[in-house]
Amino acid sequence: MLLQKSIRKQFFIQLIVASASLILIFTSFAYLYVEKSMYDEKKDELIKFAQNIASYKSIYDATVMNPDTFMGLSVELVHLNTQLEYVNMYETSQHDRTYLTLIYPFKLQDLSYLKITRDISTTKKLLNKILNSMFIINLVGFVLVILYAIALSKMLIAPVSTLSKRLSNMNEHLMQNIKIEELPKEFEPLGVTINHLINRVQNFVKYQKELFIGTAHELKTPLAVIKLKNQVTLIKKRTPEEYIEALKTTNKAVDDMNHIVSNILNIGRQEGAQLEKPVEVDIIAVLKDKARDFKLLAENEDKELIMHFEPDLFMATLQVSLLNQIVQNFLQNALKFTPNGKKVTISSYQNDVGLVIEVLDEGCGIDESVDLFAPFKRQGNKSGVGLGLFLAKSAADAIGATIELKNRLDGVSGTSASLTIISKLCCPLHFK
Repeated sequence: MLLQKSIRKQFFIQLIVASASLILIFTSFAYLYVEKSMYDEKKDELIKFAQNIASYKSIYDATVMNPDTFMGLSVELVHLNTQLEYVNMYETSQHDRTYLTLIYPFKLQDLSYLKITRDISTTKKLLNKILNSMFIINLVGFVLVILYAIALSKMLIAPVSTLSKRLSNMNEHLMQNIKIEELPKEFEPLGVTINHLINRVQNFVKYQKELFIGTAHELKTPLAVIKLKNQVTLIKKRTPEEYIEALKTTNKAVDDMNHIVSNILNIGRQEGAQLEKPVEVDIIAVLKDKARDFKLLAENEDKELIMHFEPDLFMATLQVSLLNQIVQNFLQNALKFTPNGKKVTISSYQNDVGLVIEVLDEGCGIDESVDLFAPFKRQGNKSGVGLGLFLAKSAADAIGATIELKNRLDGVSGTSASLTIISKLCCPLHFK
């Protein structure tokens, strides 16, 4: 079982650790550099004094103008038992004072050396003050880093907290889109995705309510017909022909109910298809296969199906069964409402959004003020339950496409049904 982790807490801890490490490393290098620079300066002074004494038999030279330079300095001549191969320098402490001592060759033939000692207590105290100042500055800086980390973490988590609060207060009766313009630029894609999901949920709730109400209404009508016909038949004795006619009416009403139930089951099957794994497919090839099947149906009904597909290839990742369901519904409705001897056109083309699949018929057109994607909405006097476009709209939402139904604008009477597959569903093509 995965432990719950706070992004803000992780960010806060990582920022504190990283800042503390950076401050510690920077301070250590800075102090070591200052200490080495000051010690090197003192060592160079001692060596210069020793060179002057060894060369000129005097501690002074022309370049030394300030007598204060020699305060705290003592020079001795010592004899050693063995010859030193290099200049020796060391540090000693005595009575809270710190001394830096240099052993420098004077006369190697009698093993005499200069022992120059310099009181560097002032320098040592200065280094301690520098170290204490660095510690205080780093402590203040560390506190500021903590305050900055708290403020920054709050600022970064604020959009997520706002989105979470907005979403937690929503229910099926109160759902509002997120205002994208109020979100930081980095969270705009998330806001767009959430709004898309909210719209899908709103449509689902809306259409599900209409579906339940419409199903009850559609089933109630044939049941009322059966009951009324049976009541009339039972009022008095009838001839065999009249009983047969009553049974035929009852059977027709039962068939209508079975048709409604079958369409409702198709809704359940479609919801299952939405859970299928999307696959990479050539949309143009799918359209050509579906159009060839309907071309035979069109010829059988004395109608012509015209096909025009562009481009030659368009790859996308989606559920093929859902795409087939949408295109099939478009073609079925177009052939249903197109009179004999007329034409139905299926075409595809690219625009700035993606690939548009369009089916044009030469029927009576539609009433654009009516939401034909709602369940049990019918247009014209043709038979049907009124769930085809509802299923097509649900399938389009599931694959992230948009669907549109409107009257033709090219001067020909009829309807235009279009499906736009956005480019973000496209797969990159790799050519060798």
